[in-house]
Amino acid sequence: MEIAIRTIGNSKGVVLPKPLLAQAGLEDQATANIVVENGHIILSRPAKAVRAGWAAAAAAVAAQGDDALLMGEFGNADDADLNW
Repeated sequence: MEIAIRTIGNSKGVVLPKPLLAQAGLEDQATANIVVENGHIILSRPAKAVRAGWAAAAAAVAAQGDDALLMGEFGNADDADLNW
């Protein structure tokens, strides 16, 4: 498939057809990763942020009251000497 490279101000741009974006899994993405490898421009889905969604999942667990310590409280003999 050939597409036009258009002038956009001082830059260049292309319009990617929706079916092409759908095949790449980018149809619902607001951003994409872009790299150049061996003369090819490659777009890919951005990686999920590390620990994405963990805060919401932890809040849901806490809301259900299921966030009790698994092993209970325990300390070491020298803990009484520590100042925090």
